[in-house]
Amino acid sequence: MDYRSAMLLDSSEFDRYHAILSQSPLFHGTDSEFLSDKLLQLTPEQHSRHSVVLDAHQATSKFCLLVEGRVKLVSREEASEREVTLFLLGPGDAFDVVSLLDQQAHSLSAEALDDVTLLSAPVDQIRRWIMDHPGFNQTFLPYLGRQMSILSELASDLTLHDTGVRLARLILRHVDPNSPQHEVRLINNLSHEELAKMIGTVRVVANRQIQNLKRRGIIDARRGHLIVKDLEGLIQESHALLDRHAE
Repeated sequence: MDYRSAMLLDSSEFDRYHAILSQSPLFHGTDSEFLSDKLLQLTPEQHSRHSVVLDAHQATSKFCLLVEGRVKLVSREEASEREVTLFLLGPGDAFDVVSLLDQQAHSLSAEALDDVTLLSAPVDQIRRWIMDHPGFNQTFLPYLGRQMSILSELASDLTLHDTGVRLARLILRHVDPNSPQHEVRLINNLSHEELAKMIGTVRVVANRQIQNLKRRGIIDARRGHLIVKDLEGLIQESHALLDRHAE
């Protein structure tokens, strides 16, 4: 693991990370004093791009809050080296919430897509937050529910939909609802290989589906950026009937 850590936040880091976490689903709406107190209990870490941020066994002892960059949670079959990205996380997200609750190691690893900064704490400490602070539970439990919903949607997509529909649904989930230009968050500059891992296919198939959406004027993808040009067309594609041949 490639990272650098420090035991204390300086004042500028404290204010910046407080602002990020206050907008996180995990803390949004909680008391500002509670967040300030808990922020002082966290240890900052910097990880380089492509490094393993947290492996399956570490997840039973350490909990992480992401404040800069993107991290993917990956399930990998070692024999075939095939992998599926189950979650793509950005600033304000946390991992691994499942191990936090069941205290079991899972076959997931957290890997940095960018140079990332995170705040970590022992899992037992976070469990005390859950037990001792009902206000935190009111934000933590819905966050956990959303992550379980993402897993359910992924399982449904992989089982029921072909790759074209899965790609459309992936893009649609990351469209910024507050952007009049339908800007795409988190996945907007990912490689076709990374997008393929998020829809359970291989790069050549993902590239073919991306080119199909481009030809039809639904998206534009160039110079590492993904733009939605026809939101209604993308929505229709994500609801396409299951009468296509699966890839």
